[in-house]
Amino acid sequence: MHARPTRLPTDTLPALVDGAIDRALAERRLVGAMVLVARGGDIIHRRAAGWADREARVPIRDDTIFRLASVSKPIVSAAAMVLAEQGRLPLDAPVRRWLPTFAPRLDDGTIADITVRHLLTHTAGLGYRFLESGDDGPYARAGVSDGMDDAGIGLDENLRRLASAPLLYPPGTGWCYSLAIDVLGGVIEQVCGATLGEAVRTLVTAPLGMADTGFTAADPSRLAVAYVNGDTGPHRLAEGEVVTPFDGAVGIRYSPRRALDAGAFPSGGAGMVGSAGDLLRLLEALRRGGGPILSERSVAAMGANHTGALELPNAPGCGFGLGFSVLVDPVKAGSPESPGTWRWGGAYGHSWFVDPARELSVVAFTNTMYEGMSGRFVGDLRDAVYQGLGPLSSKREA
Repeated sequence: MHARPTRLPTDTLPALVDGAIDRALAERRLVGAMVLVARGGDIIHRRAAGWADREARVPIRDDTIFRLASVSKPIVSAAAMVLAEQGRLPLDAPVRRWLPTFAPRLDDGTIADITVRHLLTHTAGLGYRFLESGDDGPYARAGVSDGMDDAGIGLDENLRRLASAPLLYPPGTGWCYSLAIDVLGGVIEQVCGATLGEAVRTLVTAPLGMADTGFTAADPSRLAVAYVNGDTGPHRLAEGEVVTPFDGAVGIRYSPRRALDAGAFPSGGAGMVGSAGDLLRLLEALRRGGGPILSERSVAAMGANHTGALELPNAPGCGFGLGFSVLVDPVKAGSPESPGTWRWGGAYGHSWFVDPARELSVVAFTNTMYEGMSGRFVGDLRDAVYQGLGPLSSKREA
């Protein structure tokens, strides 16, 4: 996308957004951030602030590359939707059609049929190792990788280990954030007869001009250092450091150098790198109807709530679509966003949302976990954007 001169709904939006960023930096909740706000197809505010490498005094720039963690998920989900639209990946087909050895069982030993739709919506009965309460959980005992560590194994082996652990519930009957998109990555490889990186590039990133997005950083000099929030301010993330996103979870084991390792297996749910501008290209393509990669019908399916009344932990008022959460009840969520808003984030410190009713897309990439994913900054930025936009009018505000 290119910024074009446009009249803002209010001239206070840039000041409000910058205020949220500046407070987070001044209070040492963030080290660096790249924020983009697009309205009606125009970038109405952009801000690169803080440090990509604090110790080396390298600033965040427009083209800084970040470790994406779960921001990988909507990208890989979009690739799956391209294949579905081409008739090569029916959403309600069983995963064993492409991965015959991936046959996890319920507690009673019954093999359950997991579909592609179950994977996209995180209703497959799978989980994450980092969500277990200790090192003796079934995923830990099986040696399952969450896709962000230096596992030293391939994707096939990780899926074998994952399938050896019992399912948390029968597919389709519950919701749990999970390694489902890693499994989906394995399916995509089989459908395309190519590595996941090659498939995603062909189906999504190349057509959209997302040149900085992939499974390894092509230009390491532009890769932001990862930091972790602490009592005395953020510290540099160490190789192999375990950081828990919330109390009661054993936490994620991180390998910052994984982003430079072309031999690391491609984790569809957590393994990509990219720039804020690249993600905005994808979000805006979807918001505008999907071209050139998808049809409006496919985008509508992605943005619909596929989880019904199932509760998403820590996300009141939200359901889940095909690749990201969908706001169902803004009052219950305590959010100024419109019903139907898409949202998700990434553990390395990212958040993004798309409000189709407001023709609005916002990307906030930071290099500070977990403030940039689930800390005060996320709500402050959202509220600043909506305060700056003002009330929704019946006419396009441009």
